[in-house]
Amino acid sequence: MTNNMRQSHLFTKTRKEAPADEVSKNAELLIKAGFVHKEMAGVYSYLPLGLLVINKIIKIIREEMNAIGGQEVVMASLQERATWEPTDQWSDENVDIWFKTKLKNDTELGLAWSHEGMVTKILKEYVSSYRDLPKAVYHFQTKFRNETRAKSGIMRCREFVMKDMYSFSKDQAEHDIFYKEATEAYKNIFKRVGIGHLTYLTSASGGVFAKFSHEFQTLTSAGEDTIYRDESGVAINKEVYTDEVISSLGLQKDKLVEERAAEVGNIFTLGNRYTKAHNFTYTNEKGEEQEIVMGCYGIGPGRLMGAVVEVLSDDKGIIWPETIAPFTLHLLVLGEDKAVRDEAEKNFKTLVEAGVEVLFDDRSDISPGEKFADADLLGVPYRAVVSARSIKENGIEIKKRTEEKGKIVTVDELIGLLVTKN
Repeated sequence: MTNNMRQSHLFTKTRKEAPADEVSKNAELLIKAGFVHKEMAGVYSYLPLGLLVINKIIKIIREEMNAIGGQEVVMASLQERATWEPTDQWSDENVDIWFKTKLKNDTELGLAWSHEGMVTKILKEYVSSYRDLPKAVYHFQTKFRNETRAKSGIMRCREFVMKDMYSFSKDQAEHDIFYKEATEAYKNIFKRVGIGHLTYLTSASGGVFAKFSHEFQTLTSAGEDTIYRDESGVAINKEVYTDEVISSLGLQKDKLVEERAAEVGNIFTLGNRYTKAHNFTYTNEKGEEQEIVMGCYGIGPGRLMGAVVEVLSDDKGIIWPETIAPFTLHLLVLGEDKAVRDEAEKNFKTLVEAGVEVLFDDRSDISPGEKFADADLLGVPYRAVVSARSIKENGIEIKKRTEEKGKIVTVDELIGLLVTKN
């Protein structure tokens, strides 16, 4: 089923200005274009156009997680104290981003900021033997993080959807195999959403879990991190940028380039911190009790959407990659002439029947200049115009969002171009 919509039916409209307190380019453009609505600092609602993009990003992520054996679930947002106390993460002194609440009987609960503890408790109910491992479980679910300062638009929020995957392996060797598979799956995701060429696998601190964790950092002047990148596609976060680390990764210091970047995903080796705290083990072939090695793999669809807007937009508006654009084609009808509008309606029907995803700007009493400006702001990959001139030339004018000039083609040629691409 394809996405098709008449612009006259959209309840959202483009805006000249974003909220005065919004300083990030991604949120400014997404708000002006009507993809998101800012509720408060760090909290955004996704409107029809924005939800189309988010759902396409989620589809890509889901496909890549399923391809490496991930099993999708949805875990609860309300979490009890007992889930986090074994790892000393219930205390606000140890985890300072909790949103906490109480039941009417005064039982204290937390709104999920992560799910390591909960997924460990769930898997413990079903996994007991070496025959049950390895396993990988993931979900798309709303996280709540009481950040001191919410900034960077939809790239750092207090409420946001995250895909987090958790792997459970019999030993370090088995874990390492899956970790590499997940790394490649993440690279595929960034490539498919259009920013793979700007995204680097970056070594960062592994904290208490491992020597290194890995971040996926996208080059952007709006980034919060400093990285040192190598032309091979790997990089080092400034926090671990030492001669020892550079040497251990087989890199040469004089070939590393300092850049600003934004983290768009991360993967960690968790070891046995959570499984040990929750007494979660398995028995091997000899009936011996063994520890489980755990990993986690996070990526935020909204953060990824914001990163795409930051790095691929221009001074006219957003430029969506075809893989995640809300529509493939933005069809504009210019003028009020009945013959022109009838031709545009016929073309819209033909394109939809051919399976093309079309946003049809059928609005009346809107000047051509306003329609063109809106099309540039919304950033749909292709724009097609039906006008008295195009009809006179027996076709329809097609232009890529990234091109300055269009050309007249037949509707059949247009369909051939767009259907082949999708």
